[in-house]
Amino acid sequence: MRMMKRLWDGCSENIEGGGRMQSRKYRLVFAIFLMFIALLTGCGKNTADEQIFSSKAETGSEIVEEGQDPVKESGTKAIADTEISTDEAEDYLEMIYTVDTKVWDVIDDPAFDGYGRLIFPADKTIVRSMTLSEFGSILTWYNYVNPDRTVEIVNYMKTKVEAGEQIFYDIYTDEEKAADPAKENTGLFVFRGNPGKKFAIVNAGGGFVYVAAMHDSFPHALELSKKGYNAFALIYRPGAETACEDLARAIAFIHEHADELEVDTEDYSLWGGSAGARMAAWLGSYGTAAFSEAEYPRPGAVIMQYTGLSEVYGNEPPTYANVGTIDGIASFLTMGRRINNIKANGIDSEIEIFDGLPHGFGLGEGTIAEGWIDHAVRFWENQMD
Repeated sequence: MRMMKRLWDGCSENIEGGGRMQSRKYRLVFAIFLMFIALLTGCGKNTADEQIFSSKAETGSEIVEEGQDPVKESGTKAIADTEISTDEAEDYLEMIYTVDTKVWDVIDDPAFDGYGRLIFPADKTIVRSMTLSEFGSILTWYNYVNPDRTVEIVNYMKTKVEAGEQIFYDIYTDEEKAADPAKENTGLFVFRGNPGKKFAIVNAGGGFVYVAAMHDSFPHALELSKKGYNAFALIYRPGAETACEDLARAIAFIHEHADELEVDTEDYSLWGGSAGARMAAWLGSYGTAAFSEAEYPRPGAVIMQYTGLSEVYGNEPPTYANVGTIDGIASFLTMGRRINNIKANGIDSEIEIFDGLPHGFGLGEGTIAEGWIDHAVRFWENQMD
C-alpha cells in the first residue's frame, strides 16, 4: 500500500508540474502497475483453491476405498478428527435409479443378470408401468414402506456389482434346481460388513405366500452391514416347510463357505419379520437337521418382529422381539407371553411393544419404533462370547 501511495503521489506531482502529456504518461504507468498487482493476487488465490480441492478429493478417495471400516485403527479419535463412518460411505453411492425409475428397469438391468427378478417379489404381479415410488402398494400386510429406502437399496446393489463385488449366491446346485424348479427362485443377497465379522441371516415375511424382502429384510441387512456385520437376506420358496428348508440350506451354505465369504460363524443371528420371524424361531429351536440338512450350530440370538408364534420348548436361543399394539395379525399379548415363558426357562429375552403401530412396520422409520434395530444389535452383541 505504501508503494502504491508513493507512486500515486509521484504521479500527482508530475501531473502538476509537467502538463497534459506527462499526465497521460504517468496514468498509463500507474494502470499497468495495478494490472500487474491484480494478476499476482489472482494467481495466489487460484493456487490456494487448487490445494483445497485437491485435499478434498484425496479425503473423498479415502472414504470410498475404506468405506467398510475407515476408523478401525484409531477408533473414537479417528471419528472425532475426520467424522468418517460406515454410514457416510453410503453417500458415495452412484444414484442411477430414482423414485421415478420403473421397477422392471431394475429387474432387467444387465448388472443383475440371472437374479434381477428376485430383488422384488417373484410371486407378485408387477405391472410394467410401476415405479419404485409405487412399489410399496403391492406389499400385502405391510406398512410404512419407504420409497427412498428402496431407491437406496437398488443403488447400493448396482454400485457393488459395478465395483466387481458378488452380491448374490445360489444356495442350490443346478441339479437340485432342475429336479425342483421352484428352487430357481431362491438365494442369498449379501450386504457385506467387515471381513471376519459375524453374520446374520434376515428373513422377510409375506404370509408364506411371497417374500417382501425390499421392505422386511433388505433394509435390515443394509443397516447391519453399516454396523460392520455381514448380513444375508434370504429369498425362499413360499410355504412354511419349504421356507424352513431353504433357511436350513442357507445356514449350511454360509458355514461351508465361511472362508470364501469372510465371515465368523460363531454366535450368528437369525432375524425375521412376520412369517420370516417364525422361520428364524423354528430354526433356532429345531436346528438345521430337522429340515433335511446336517446339524450346524444353533444361532447365538433370534431377532423377531410381529409374529403370533406362541409355542415354547425350553431350548430357544436368546430372543429379542418387537410388535405394535394395533397389529391385527400378531397380538402383542401373545408375543409378550412367549417372551415371558422363554425368560422363565432362564433364557435371556426381551420385547419392545410400540404403542399405536400396526403390522409390518419394518425398520419403523419415521415412527415411534425407529431405532429398534440398534437395541436388537446390542441384544445380539450381549450374547456373543
